[in-house]
Amino acid sequence: MAKETGSRTAVYAALAGNLLVGLTKIVAAMWTGSASMQSEAVHSFVDTGNELLLLYGMRRSAQRADPSHPLGYGRELYFWSFIVALLVFALGAGVSVYQGVMHLLHPEPIADPLVNYIVLALAFLFEGGSWLVSLRQFASTKGSSGFYAAFRRSKDPPSFMVLFEDSAALAGIAIAALGTFVSTHWNVPEFDGVASVLIGLVLATIATLLVRESKSLLIGESANSGLRDSIVRVASADGCTVKANGVLTVQLAPDQILAALSVEFADELRAPQIEELVIDIERRIQAVHPEVVSLFVKPQTNRTFDAAIRRRFGDQVDSDPDE
Repeated sequence: MAKETGSRTAVYAALAGNLLVGLTKIVAAMWTGSASMQSEAVHSFVDTGNELLLLYGMRRSAQRADPSHPLGYGRELYFWSFIVALLVFALGAGVSVYQGVMHLLHPEPIADPLVNYIVLALAFLFEGGSWLVSLRQFASTKGSSGFYAAFRRSKDPPSFMVLFEDSAALAGIAIAALGTFVSTHWNVPEFDGVASVLIGLVLATIATLLVRESKSLLIGESANSGLRDSIVRVASADGCTVKANGVLTVQLAPDQILAALSVEFADELRAPQIEELVIDIERRIQAVHPEVVSLFVKPQTNRTFDAAIRRRFGDQVDSDPDE
């Protein structure tokens, strides 16, 4: 719940920042006729819509399970995160590249570059504040891993999406400022169009990373290896009668995990005793890992479990999905 609260705070900060920035940029774009400023305005309004979609996904994913959705609604967050990534690519990157190309074909000088500089400076302050909030939130959850490795392992799209979007926004502001300077200082208005295209390429790169990671979460990633190992250890605590062979997990949401646990019970146990042990295993695992919202225990020998895993995953059985 703390992680979700941190992600929600980062999204709200980004929403406020992008709305303020978008309004100032669109006024400046209309005043100066700058293509790069128009691209930046579109980018900010697209990001504002994206934050609203992420908040909607977070609210929807928190719904309780019901008979029509017995595993809950957790993947709604991953669905809306995927939509956000597509919007960054289609609207943010696409419109920026289009505006840049049109300005290259029909260049017009920037009417009042000072307005651009003032607005870009204000935008940098707004976006910078949002970026610091998202950076601190993401850094607090990544542990000792590098930022890219933590991004690949993260199961919480709002945390890394806001950070990537804000990073792209800061890069776009720098490019727009450079484009304004070059096009006005050397009287080459085409550079304003070049800046718009570069902003689009930055957004396309960020969107490609977000689409790939969101798609992976949407189709079903396993939980992190540390949690899987912990589930096996907790289940095997009573080593005399129970031995956990392994566990398969699926991440349903940042704080919702489905686990299927293979357990070998002592031969002398009868069905009522096994049932009691299963209940105890479920209780102990969910006490340590409340995010395991659905746990299925399958009695089988270690040899049967290994054979089933080999049939399902083949040569990939020894690979670590976190890498």
